[in-house]
Amino acid sequence: MDIVIANKSHAIYAHIICGTIAESAKVRGTGIAKRTPEYIITKLENGNAVIALDGDTFAGFCYIEVWGHGKFVANSGLIVHPDYREQGLAKKIKARVFLHSREKFPDSKIFSITTGLAVMKMNSELGYKPVTFSELTNDQSFWNGCQTCKNYDILQRMEQRMCLCTGMLYDPKAKDRDEPKEVKTKTFQRLKQIKQSLFLKKDKS
Repeated sequence: MDIVIANKSHAIYAHIICGTIAESAKVRGTGIAKRTPEYIITKLENGNAVIALDGDTFAGFCYIEVWGHGKFVANSGLIVHPDYREQGLAKKIKARVFLHSREKFPDSKIFSITTGLAVMKMNSELGYKPVTFSELTNDQSFWNGCQTCKNYDILQRMEQRMCLCTGMLYDPKAKDRDEPKEVKTKTFQRLKQIKQSLFLKKDKS
């Protein structure tokens, strides 16, 4: 298995990447912003992505988005093809794209918004900390990208201050930066349950 920084030669995988992301969102019933093959190709061509290949077979992917004129970057679209799940590949891809982000954008804060407990746990192990949305980018282009997520109405109703997603941030310049501390999955599970109870109940009322 090779996990490499993507380039234009990987554009042939754009459609299967988009299909895998869409199918995963459907199966899990979670909110994932959809992306077009054209959008994915731009990430592949400018080297702002990491792709996992088993020979010539697509196995996994994650890309980098740059916001606020480089003040923030986000690692987005983390996906593993169904044939390669339950092998620890997502964690390896996440670690590789995180390292690539720090090398390519050393002064940028790296953030993530996700409903996935596994992603929250991986972020925590890399040194991310849970934060409010106000500490993330105020670049409206980023938040507009959430329009294809099924939970976008909640984000709008809360005036972009809160959603089912949890915001997490890695600040390379934080004075209290120390060794990453693992946060138990149960902590994130409880947070997710509180949000679902709060927001989904309102939707039904």
